[in-house]
Amino acid sequence: MPRALLIVLDSVGIGGAPDAGAYGDSGSDTLGHIAEACAAGRGDRAGLRRGALRLPHLTGLGLGLAAEGATGRIPPNLAPAGPVAGAYGHAVETAAGKDTPSGHWEIAGVPVREPWGHFPDTVPAFPPALVAALVAQARLPGILGDCHAAGTTIVERYGAEHLRTGKPICYTSADSVFQIAAHETAFGLERLYATCRIARDLCDAYRVGRVIARPFLGSPETGFRRTANRKDYAVEPPGETLLDRLDAQGRAVVSVGKIGDIFAHRATGHEIKPAGNAACLDAALGAFRDLPDGGLVFLNLVDFDTEHGHRRDVPGYAAELEAFDARLPEIEAVLRAGDLCIVTADHGNDPTWTGTEHTREQVPILAFGPGIVPRALGGRATFADIGATVARHLGLAPLDAGQAW
Repeated sequence: MPRALLIVLDSVGIGGAPDAGAYGDSGSDTLGHIAEACAAGRGDRAGLRRGALRLPHLTGLGLGLAAEGATGRIPPNLAPAGPVAGAYGHAVETAAGKDTPSGHWEIAGVPVREPWGHFPDTVPAFPPALVAALVAQARLPGILGDCHAAGTTIVERYGAEHLRTGKPICYTSADSVFQIAAHETAFGLERLYATCRIARDLCDAYRVGRVIARPFLGSPETGFRRTANRKDYAVEPPGETLLDRLDAQGRAVVSVGKIGDIFAHRATGHEIKPAGNAACLDAALGAFRDLPDGGLVFLNLVDFDTEHGHRRDVPGYAAELEAFDARLPEIEAVLRAGDLCIVTADHGNDPTWTGTEHTREQVPILAFGPGIVPRALGGRATFADIGATVARHLGLAPLDAGQAW
């Protein structure tokens, strides 16, 4: 029986979606703009990388051609040198928004039909009743922030005051999210998680997709740094996902990275959550080697998004792409006859774009493995085509959304 490995390169979009203008993202292109910046010397960083973007293995699978399908142009240095070795295409998200849960759920066969709730870009951003209830139920002296902000900057802005007052730092973004940052030792990691669980219950009334715990360490003298103990509290998918279908049949599922959090730990099987892309990929490959027939390893690589996209770090993002590309031979080596690997993304996060938010983009589809026929998949009308294809490959009944290719 075949197996499947599904890899989500978090935020590696390949060009604005048809409705990107409605989100202020017309012209965004995460991969294309990174490649252009590298070709122009703006992707150089001493001791990290320099020169044109080099993704020979992804290019050989059709990444540049997938980008051409989405934008009409092949990014610099991403034209294949010969025939491609995989099936390639590009997909459009049908769910409203540009956040992580809706992207992953749609990949797994459940497009979000109802719009998420969002907090306005005002100060304060949160409804007073929500803040008052959180303060009372979590027994807080108050909150700091109460605004739209990037997590990497708001902790620097309020970290010292947080240590002095004990007030957690609460902020949001263009995503449907309520984020709470607090010092792991001064505030307490378990207390932060408990506060987030209270916020999760309170945010249900506002249709907020995620509450995220953002722990950090450090001091005003040494600076503050976020830790790997982030935890997402997401609502459950509003329908039967690929994971649910696998779970119902008793198939093996291994969720690596933040997949467990994204799916609210429903039907996510054995969860592994190392820190960093390299460790997550190590864990996924190890799990796949031992995966029984008919099983799925579902991997999210979040560093593209959190470490580089939101920080608008072009050299760092380019280096992360090149590091993943260098490990493609390892991925191919664990695939045996009948196996399928799909590499895709959940949204964009163009590091050349204004602001610090995700960008509404199309995503690549690169499908490969022994016996997978190289071909153009064209433009796919929904991310759900990915889940539909995995379901068919694993011998499951068709999902409610998506068309297998």
